[in-house]
Amino acid sequence: MAARTDQTGDPKLLEQLLQARRGTAFFARKLNELTDADLDGASLLPGWTRRHVAAHIGYNARAIARLIDWAATGVETPMYASPEARNQEIEFGATLSPIALRNLFDHSAVHLNVEWRDLPPDAWHHKVKTAQGRVVPAEETVWMRTREVWVHAVDLDSGATFEDIPAPVLERLLKDITTAWATRGTDAGLLVRVSGQEARQESGDSRADGPVAVSGRLAGVVQWATGRGTTGVTATERSAPLDEIPAAPKWI
Repeated sequence: MAARTDQTGDPKLLEQLLQARRGTAFFARKLNELTDADLDGASLLPGWTRRHVAAHIGYNARAIARLIDWAATGVETPMYASPEARNQEIEFGATLSPIALRNLFDHSAVHLNVEWRDLPPDAWHHKVKTAQGRVVPAEETVWMRTREVWVHAVDLDSGATFEDIPAPVLERLLKDITTAWATRGTDAGLLVRVSGQEARQESGDSRADGPVAVSGRLAGVVQWATGRGTTGVTATERSAPLDEIPAAPKWI
């Protein structure tokens, strides 16, 4: 019997699905490198253990699968009943036994993958609503999941770094973040510069008089922009180095 494949034939979407699946496999590998006792340790996210991160990724897959079901059936099925319900779900998941927590991740990831695989081509354009209230086409769920699995694999603090994240994912993530800052106006007086690539990238408040410029290679800049450290970046003001790297504005 031939293996079942994605119903969509859109090459761009198929490439995005591949990146999400690679990220899921990467998260799985970093999770499996942790012993059951390690799960009790702190993650890189304040107030969250590794258990919280694993539970969040498991329940996130279920939530995104609900959006795919919405796109397929037309029946509105929100990601979460409420922000409070989402938080309670994660807190509950963090109390599960290690085997149950690992099964939550494995089973939810398989379920989401099947939902993506079986979604008819036209349904990828059907509109759904994210937990933040944004109305987006179902194809946006692929990026939503991609971002979660790659970044939170680093948050497990089991050896992954932003250098492990593929450049296309980092580039899109940085664009999302800087666009959010610009929309809110929280990037006033701030320039972000990415070096080490064929074309130098710059975003932020280019009209500011003497802006603070945060610079570095792509992985380091994205790590800083997501609020996860300043390794590999420098900051200057009027071309003079700053002793401290300023904190990045909030992006979520």
